[in-house]
Amino acid sequence: MSKATPTDPQSPAPHAADSHDLIRVHGARENNLKDVSIEIPKRRLTVFTGVSGSGKSSLVFNTIAAESQRMINETYSTFVQGFMPTLARPEVDVLDGLTTAIIVDQQRLGADPRSTVGTATDANAMLRILFSRLGQPHIGSPNAFSFNVPSVRASGAITVERGAKKTQVQTFTRTGGMCTRCEGRGAVSDIDLTQLYDDSKSLAEGAFTIPGWKSDSFFTVRVYAESGLLDPDKPIRDFTRKEMQDFLYREPIKVKVEGVNLTYEGLIPKFQKSFLSKEREAMQPHIREFVDRAVTFTACPECGGTRLSEAARSSRIKGVNIAEACAMQISDLAEWVRGLDEPSVAPLLATLLRTLESFVEIGLGYLSLERPSGTLSGGEAQRVKMIRHLGSSLTDTTYVFDEPTIGLHPHDIQRMNTLLRRLRDKGNTVLVVEHKPEMIAIADHVVDLGPGAGTAGGSVCFEGTVEGLRASGTVTGRHLDDRAALKETVRTPTGRLEIRGARANNLRDVDVDVPLGVLTVVTGVAGSGKSSLVHGSIPKGAGVVSIDQSGIRGSRRSNPATYTGLLDPIRKAFAKANGVKPALFSANSEGACPSCNGAGVIYTDLGMMAGVAAPCEECDGKRFQASVLEHRFGGRDISEVLAMSVSEAGEFFGAGEARTPAAHAVLGRLADVGLGYLSLGQPLTTLSGGERQRLKLATHMADQGGVYVLDEPTTGLHLADVEQLLGLLDRLVDSGKSVIVIEHHQAVMAHADWIIDLGPGAGHDGGRIVFEGTPADLVAARSTVTGEHLAGYVSA
Repeated sequence: MSKATPTDPQSPAPHAADSHDLIRVHGARENNLKDVSIEIPKRRLTVFTGVSGSGKSSLVFNTIAAESQRMINETYSTFVQGFMPTLARPEVDVLDGLTTAIIVDQQRLGADPRSTVGTATDANAMLRILFSRLGQPHIGSPNAFSFNVPSVRASGAITVERGAKKTQVQTFTRTGGMCTRCEGRGAVSDIDLTQLYDDSKSLAEGAFTIPGWKSDSFFTVRVYAESGLLDPDKPIRDFTRKEMQDFLYREPIKVKVEGVNLTYEGLIPKFQKSFLSKEREAMQPHIREFVDRAVTFTACPECGGTRLSEAARSSRIKGVNIAEACAMQISDLAEWVRGLDEPSVAPLLATLLRTLESFVEIGLGYLSLERPSGTLSGGEAQRVKMIRHLGSSLTDTTYVFDEPTIGLHPHDIQRMNTLLRRLRDKGNTVLVVEHKPEMIAIADHVVDLGPGAGTAGGSVCFEGTVEGLRASGTVTGRHLDDRAALKETVRTPTGRLEIRGARANNLRDVDVDVPLGVLTVVTGVAGSGKSSLVHGSIPKGAGVVSIDQSGIRGSRRSNPATYTGLLDPIRKAFAKANGVKPALFSANSEGACPSCNGAGVIYTDLGMMAGVAAPCEECDGKRFQASVLEHRFGGRDISEVLAMSVSEAGEFFGAGEARTPAAHAVLGRLADVGLGYLSLGQPLTTLSGGERQRLKLATHMADQGGVYVLDEPTTGLHLADVEQLLGLLDRLVDSGKSVIVIEHHQAVMAHADWIIDLGPGAGHDGGRIVFEGTPADLVAARSTVTGEHLAGYVSA
C-alpha cells in the first residue's frame, strides 16, 4: 500500500473547521431550568451533578440530546418523518455546535416475553448463523434456530401469468425453531378459573372478578352477555357442555351487540392475550398481584424451558446445542467460542467473540443470553445498551449516559470509568449525569446544577474542574468528600429470619440468619446473588414489605397526589365542606374542564411536524371547570391546593380549619423521604429517576409490615440526600421495623448494624456468603472485595 508523505514543512494555520470545539447552550428553559447558559467542551468527559430534581436530565436529555435527535430526524424527507416519532423543539434560545447524540439511558429493555439478552443484542443472531453453518446434523437456515420463528408448511394451486396462464401446484416450507407447545415463551401457564369468575353468579349478575372488567363494559363483559351464544341469566355453573366450550375456548367470531359489530372470543384466549402477552415486570402492581393469584407458570415440559423445538436442540457443535450455549454464563460462552477454530466462519466467530468479551468487560459476564430482558435492572439494561457502542467505529459523536454506575459495586465502578474514558479518547464527547464521587473524579469538566430541587433548582451553580468544584462551596462541592463513619455501637437483634438451602438462580445452598430489629445491608459485586437471596428466598407474607426497582407507571395525568392516594382524603374534605360529590374534585372525572378533558393543555397535531401543547384557554391550565373552582376549603380552591409543594400542603392540612389528618400523614411521609419541594399536581412523567424511587418508598411506608426490604434506595440520590436517607432508615428501625437493604453505597454499608456480603465473584463464581458480621469487623478483616473498598472509604 502506497502512502503519500507531506511535502510542506510549514505547519498550516488553524483550519476554520477546528474552531467548533464547544457545544453552546443559551437560554434553556425546559421543565425547571431558569435560562441556563453553558459551554460544554467537545471530545471531553463532562459530568453533570446536583441534587435529585435540580434539572440535570432536563438539560442533558430533554434539551441537548433531544434537539440533536430532532435535527437528525429533520434531514429525512417529510414522507419518512411521517412514520417517525415527532419530537418537539426544546425550550431553548440557542443550541450551537451539536453533534449526533447517542442516548444510553436507564429505560428498561422491552418486556416482551420473547425478548432475551441475546435477542436484545446481536449475540443470538450470530449464534443462529453459526449453528446453521457448523451444527450437525444440519437442520436448516438460521431461522431453524430461532424461538421466535414458527415452522410453516403450505401447499396449493397458484396461477402464473407469464405468456399463457398456467396453474401450478406449489409447496412452501419454512423451518423455524419455535417450540410448538409454549410458542417460544419457555413457560406454560395453568389458569385458575375460580379467580376469573364466580360460577355461582350469572353474567348479568356480574360474575367476572377480573380487574377492570366492569359489569357495563361494552367491549368485555357485555359482549359475552349479549352475544347470543350464552344465557346471561343462567349461573355459569349451570352452563351446558357446549355453552362452557363457547364461554371458555370459542375461536374469535363477529357478533352484533346493540347494532355494533364486535369480536367474541373465548375467555381463556382473551385472558391470555390481555394479561399474559406482557412480561410480569411490566404490569401495574394490582394487575401483577391478580395474575400471580390466577396463573401458575411452569417450565414447558416439551422444551424444558429452552423455548426451542426438538430439531433445533438436536443440532450440535462440539457436543453443545444452541439452547445449552444460550444457557451458559456469558464469560463461559466466550471461552467456548474462543475454542472454535473454523476458517469458513472466522469473521463471524471474531465478531461474536468481541461482543461476548464486551459483556465481560462491562461487568455483565455473569448474565446468560437466555435471560429475559424484562428481568434486568435499570443499571444492567443501560450496560447492555452500551455493548453495541463499545466496538463502534464512530467518532465525534456525543454519548449521553444516565447514572451508568447504578447497580455497580465500587469494585466495578473503576471498570466503567475505563470504558467511558476509552469512548472519550476515540474523539467522542461524553456527557454523564452522575452522583458517585468516584465518577465525578474522572471528569474533564463538571457542571453543577441547583442549588435546590424543583422550583428551587434549575440554575448553574458551578462550571469547571473537579478541584474547582471542591472549593466552590456548592452543595455538591461541600459533600463531595463526605464519608459516613462506622457506628461505635450497633443495635442488638430482636430475632432471626431463617433462610435455609436457598438455591434461586446462582445461590449455592445458602443458609443464613438475617437479624431482625436492626438495619441489615446485603452487599456484594453485581451478579453475586443479592437479589436472588433477598427477593427470591425471603418468604413472602409474614409482614414483608418489598420495595424493588421496578419503574413507576403513570401517564401525564398521574401526579404525586394521585399516585400516593393523597387526593382521596383531599377530595372528600372538599366535598364535605361544600356539600357536593367528591368526583367533582378530580380532573379525571366529573370536575374536568370540558375543553381539555382535565389535561390542562390542548394538544394540536401538526401532521409531519412536531405537535404543539398550549395551555387550555378555558381553564387557564387549571384542569377544572370554573364552577368547581368556586368551591373552597380552608380558603383555597382545588387547583391552588394541587399547585402547593408538599411542605406548604403539610402546613395547610396540619392545622386550622383545613386540618385533615389522613392527608397530613401522607404528606409527612413524602417530606420524610426528601420530597418536600415537589408540587402535588406535578405530572409523574416530569419526575427524575431518584424522585420516582423515593415517591414509591413514601407510598410503601404506609404498608403494614414488620420487615422492609429495599432494593438500592440510594439510586438517583445526591450525596447530600444520602444522609437524609440514612436518617429515614434509622427512624424506621427505631420505630420497631426490621430493615433489609440491598446496597452498594459505602455510606449505607458503614451505617449498617449487620452486613451480609455475597460473592466472591459474579454468576457461578458467586452465590456464597463470604462474610457475616458488623461493618467494623468487615473493615478489620478486609477479607472480601467489599471489605477492601469499605476500609478505603472510611479511612479516606
